[in-house]
Amino acid sequence: MRGHACFVRLDSVEPTIVRCAEQPYVGRRESITMTEFARVADHLPTMFAGLAQRGVQVTGAPFFRYRLVDMADEMVVEAGIPVTGPVQVEPPDFVDRLPAGRYATVTHVGHPDQLMGVTARLLDWAQRRGLSWDMTPTPTGERWSARLEILMTNPAEQPDMHKWETVLLFKLAD
Repeated sequence: MRGHACFVRLDSVEPTIVRCAEQPYVGRRESITMTEFARVADHLPTMFAGLAQRGVQVTGAPFFRYRLVDMADEMVVEAGIPVTGPVQVEPPDFVDRLPAGRYATVTHVGHPDQLMGVTARLLDWAQRRGLSWDMTPTPTGERWSARLEILMTNPAEQPDMHKWETVLLFKLAD
C-alpha cells in the first residue's frame, strides 16, 4: 500500500527505529478488555465504506492505537485509518493525528494471537538499549502517546490468519 512512510511494509523482523511524520487519521474509540477486541476491529469495514462513499483518500494501512493499556483490566483502543488531511466525520468517528517523532518498530508475520509475545520482545529490546517510551504510567494503566498495530494484510484477500502481516510501531520519548 502506498502512502505515509510509517504505514508501508518495513520488512523489519528485527526491531529498529524509524522517524515518522505527523499523520492525520479517522478513528473510532472503544474501552474494552482483551477478550472484546472484535468490538474495535469490527468498526474498520464501516469506516472504510464511509470514507470511500465520501471520496476521502486513504494514505496507508488501518491500525489499532492503544491509548490506555492495562492488560489485566480495561484498555482504550482506537481503530484508525490514515487520511491525507482533516475530513468531516459523524460521531462516534473522529479525526486526530499521530504525533511525529522516533518510533521503535518490528514486523510480525503470523497469527494475531502471537502479537502479545512480539510486543513483549519489542518492549524488552528497547529496555535493553536504554530507550524510553512516550508513555505515562497512571493508576488505571499506561497512557501511550502512540502505540500502534498496523494491519498490513487485508483479511478479504488473505483469510489465513497465520499469513497476516502486522507492524508494531511504538513512539519513543523525545
